[in-house]
Amino acid sequence: MGNSSLSRRTVLLAAGATVAVALPGKANAETPAFAHGVASGDPLPDSVLLWTRLTPSADATPGSGLGPSAEVGWEVAADAGFRRVVACGRVCTGPDRDHTVKVSADGLRPSTGYFYRFTFRGQSSPVGRTRTAPRHNAAVDRLRFGFVSCANWHVGYFGAYRYLAEREDLDAVIHLGDYIYEMAGDATALRQSLPPHELETLADYRQRHALYKTDPHVQRMHARHPMIATWDDHEAADNAWSGGSTSHDPATEGDWAVRKAAAHRAYFEWMPVRNAGERLYRRLRFGKLADLTMLDLRSYRTEQPKAPGDNPEGTILGAEQREWFIDGLVHSHATWRLVGNSVMISPLKLPALPDPRAATALHTLLADQPRLPTADTDIWDGYLADRTRVLNTLDAHGITDTVFLTGDIHTSWASNVPLDSGRSVATEFVCTSVTSDNFDELFKVPPRTVSLAIEAELRKLNPHVQYVELDSHGPCVLEVTPAATQVDWYYLLDKKNPDSALRHGASYKTLLGDAHVQATTPLDILDAITPV
Repeated sequence: MGNSSLSRRTVLLAAGATVAVALPGKANAETPAFAHGVASGDPLPDSVLLWTRLTPSADATPGSGLGPSAEVGWEVAADAGFRRVVACGRVCTGPDRDHTVKVSADGLRPSTGYFYRFTFRGQSSPVGRTRTAPRHNAAVDRLRFGFVSCANWHVGYFGAYRYLAEREDLDAVIHLGDYIYEMAGDATALRQSLPPHELETLADYRQRHALYKTDPHVQRMHARHPMIATWDDHEAADNAWSGGSTSHDPATEGDWAVRKAAAHRAYFEWMPVRNAGERLYRRLRFGKLADLTMLDLRSYRTEQPKAPGDNPEGTILGAEQREWFIDGLVHSHATWRLVGNSVMISPLKLPALPDPRAATALHTLLADQPRLPTADTDIWDGYLADRTRVLNTLDAHGITDTVFLTGDIHTSWASNVPLDSGRSVATEFVCTSVTSDNFDELFKVPPRTVSLAIEAELRKLNPHVQYVELDSHGPCVLEVTPAATQVDWYYLLDKKNPDSALRHGASYKTLLGDAHVQATTPLDILDAITPV
C-alpha cells in the first residue's frame, strides 16, 4: 500500500533540515524551533495523529519547566510543496507539557499519503510524510509494516530505524516496547545519555525521550512513516508491574506510583500515540484485511511469580483489558487478527547448559535474571490463567488466523502457539532488538558460534519453535495479504556503526487457516543493504 509517488529523498532531506528561530528581545540569538523532529502515528481512515516539540526560547530545554507558552501552526497537504493544503490549525503548548505538541488531523481521505509540517513565527519544521488507513470495509490486497523493539541508546546506533526509513513500501512502523531505556550508562558506554543517571522523575523521563528524538535515524523514521507503539518495561523501569519493579527501591527512589505516573506522562507527551487518559491499549483496523490490537502488558499485571503457576490468580492483562481483548478477538470480522504483544506468549523452556557462564548469559537474556530458572515468569509463562483463557477462546471459536507480534527478549523467533495439548491455535513472530545486548554480547563470544548449539537445544525443548536466532540486531518487515502473513528479519552487520549495512536473516510465514509457521523466501531479494 506504500505510495511510491511521494519522494523518499524529498522527505529525508526535509527531515534533516535545521530550523532557526530568532528570539524576541535577544539580539542575534538563534535557537532551533523544532530540534526534535516531527512524527505521526495511529492512522485511522480519516485521521492521523501529528507530533512535534517546540523550543520557543533558549531556556525551554526538555524537562526544565521553563519557557513561555506559545502557539504552533500545523498543516497537512497532498503535495510536498504544500500548495494543496487539506487540513490545518493552530494549537497552544507550554512548559506544562514540556512544549510537546499532539494534534489529530481529521477529515482526511482513506488509504492516502500526505505531507505535514508545523510552523512557528514564520518558520517551518522539517516536513513529515504519513499515510491514513484504509476504510474499515475496504478490500485490501496487501499491508506492509516494519516492527521493532528494544533500542538501548548506550550500546549501539539505530541503523534498524534508518533501514525502515529508507523503505518505500511500509504503511506504518509498529514499535513493541522499550523505545527508551531508563538505565544509567557507564563510562564505557558507546553513547553517553541525558540525564546521566537512572530515570526517576518527570524531568528525567522527559530528558531521555528528548535525547532519543535527537537521533538522526529516529527522526528520519518518524518523518517517513506513521508509528503504532506500545510500551514494555524500560519506558518506566526494568521488570515493571502494576505495583513496582525489580529495579525500583522505594527506600531510595520513593513511591513507585509517583515514578510510574511520571514515566507514563512523559511517554504520552513525547510519543505519537492516541491515549484515553492512562489507557494505552487500543485497536486499529486496516480494511477487511487486518485488525491490529496493541496490548499494554505492564500497567495492570500482578507481580511476576517465582515460578509458573505459583499465583493462579495472577494476571498480565488485568480484568478490564482481558475482557476487551477477548471480545475483540471473537467479534473481529477481519481476515487476520494481529496483536502487538510486548512479551512472548509462546511457552518457553530453558535448557541446562554445562558452561555456567553461558547458562548465566542465556538466563539473563531470556529469563531476565542470572539465576537458573526453567522458565521466564516475566512473559506470559508467568500468567498461565490469562494465556489459557485467550488461547482457549481462539480454539472454542475456531479462530486460526491470530498472529502475535512480539519484542522484549533481544532475539528472533518464529513459533506456533500451542494449547496445553500441543495443538497450535495461533502463531508468533518475535523481532530482535534494535541495539540491546543479546547472547553473544552477554557471553562475550563471537556471534554465530556458541549460540548455534544452544539454539538447537531450545528447538528440541520447545518443538513449537520453528526458528530462533540469539545473536543479531535489526528490524523486521511484516507483510499481510489475504492468503498469508509473512515476516522477514534483517540483521545489522555492526550495531556500533551508524552506517552499518544489513543482511537478510530469515523469512517465515503462516498461511490463512493454518496456525503454523513455515520457512519461506524473502519478500525482497537483498543481500547486503547499505545506506542511500
